[in-house]
Amino acid sequence: MKKKTKIFIIISACVIALLAAATAIYSGDYYRAQNVNAYLESENAVTVTKIKEGYYFDGPSEDRALIFYPGAKVEETAYAPLMSSLASRGVDCFLLKMPLRLAFFDMNKAERIVKNYEYESYYLAGHSLGGAMAADYSAKHPDKYSGLFLLAAYPSKDLSAARFPVVFIYGENDKVLNREKLKKGFSLAPAGYEKFEIRGANHSSFASYGEQKGDGKAEISAARQQSETAEIILSAVNGGA
Repeated sequence: MKKKTKIFIIISACVIALLAAATAIYSGDYYRAQNVNAYLESENAVTVTKIKEGYYFDGPSEDRALIFYPGAKVEETAYAPLMSSLASRGVDCFLLKMPLRLAFFDMNKAERIVKNYEYESYYLAGHSLGGAMAADYSAKHPDKYSGLFLLAAYPSKDLSAARFPVVFIYGENDKVLNREKLKKGFSLAPAGYEKFEIRGANHSSFASYGEQKGDGKAEISAARQQSETAEIILSAVNGGA
């Protein structure tokens, strides 16, 4: 074997090893779910099943389901309390698990849910980066979904042609959310969009993973913030039923 070939092989092996190590370190750096085990267990109202795409919260609904995109670097099970609440009250939920916990890498994942399950109405929702990816994905399918809920998130694609309602939900004390981009996001939404600012709420407490770096201090509990979020979503879904 020629010397140059040996050097090339050695360098390639080193690069691959470094990339593998970097990926391992990066994939292990995320916000972990806290105190959610009870919400991942089936109960009378909701059956929770681990599926290939993430988790399926199957409640009493037969015709309505919500597909949820988690925030960046957040363990998907941190959203289990919100999903369980929605499912128990009439909207089944699919909580997606994303590669490296970044929805950017699989923003079309909702397609697999729609293909494999049968519901009359599908809604999309997401938190932070997950919401942004759900919004950008929905922009390509203006007739396919029945609604879009953006939790501390905003679209970057034009949604003005969408035939479904868009609802923005964000916290008064959110210091992670870019308010200028949120305002621009309003201009990209279809006419009749709604926005709700939850008083005392922050960015992190839409889920149960503790405090996110750079976030503002919540003046209400995470349970209350998630409860108010569920009420907004259910009101919009029931109003459109």
